[in-house]
Amino acid sequence: MAKSKPNKSEPVAGNSRRDKLASLEAARKSEQRRRTVILLSTCLVLAALLLAYPVYLFAQDARMRSASIAELGLSPAAAACQPVQENPATGNQQHVADGTKVNYDRLPPDSGAHLNHWAPFAKKFYTAEERPVVEELVHNLEHGYTIAWYNPDMPKDQLKDLEWIAKTFNGGDYVKDKFIAAPWTPADGKAFPAGQNIILTHWYANPQDPGNAATQKGVRMGCGGVSGQAIKDFMAKYPSTSAPEPQGG
Repeated sequence: MAKSKPNKSEPVAGNSRRDKLASLEAARKSEQRRRTVILLSTCLVLAALLLAYPVYLFAQDARMRSASIAELGLSPAAAACQPVQENPATGNQQHVADGTKVNYDRLPPDSGAHLNHWAPFAKKFYTAEERPVVEELVHNLEHGYTIAWYNPDMPKDQLKDLEWIAKTFNGGDYVKDKFIAAPWTPADGKAFPAGQNIILTHWYANPQDPGNAATQKGVRMGCGGVSGQAIKDFMAKYPSTSAPEPQGG
């Protein structure tokens, strides 16, 4: 009986296995290539972002450095700034010993008893960790400073605006640059009024008769946000020369 010849169109078992393995290997390599492309693309995107962020910060810093105080922060209306309040001042030339806790009539204070020394002239912006005691800063008020007491929990972008505003007073002008931004917390005695994050204070005295305690005033203005224009206007109305001792500090 004659043997039948194999049908050439039927796959041989060995070839079928090789084809299957080759197909799996091709699929594996394709997946590897896809993952490599994704990984490289992700790395390129991350590298671009890492390079772009310092460039953005540099551009932002350059813009802020060149801005005038009135251009920084919100408008007075957008910052919800309240009308200025003037009250009789207290504590003219009344010094207390270090470590003394003064109970001020208004918080944050705009006048009152204070330490015999004041915060450095060159420091314009304080964080909660480095801020001098309140009684030291009140001495700065007596020497003509405007203090922007701020809520340290305020939005970070506005806090940054306030820091930039403080930097505009680093020009070294002894008379015009008497400005300090300092944090105020409930631990200092009382929380800010609802809706306010900034309170500007100044200890006013008549420039023609600065030692007359009867005419001295504690001046304050609260704002819900940071406004360079509001600070500029406040300091124009109550300059450092209108203080009990404008030559000190």
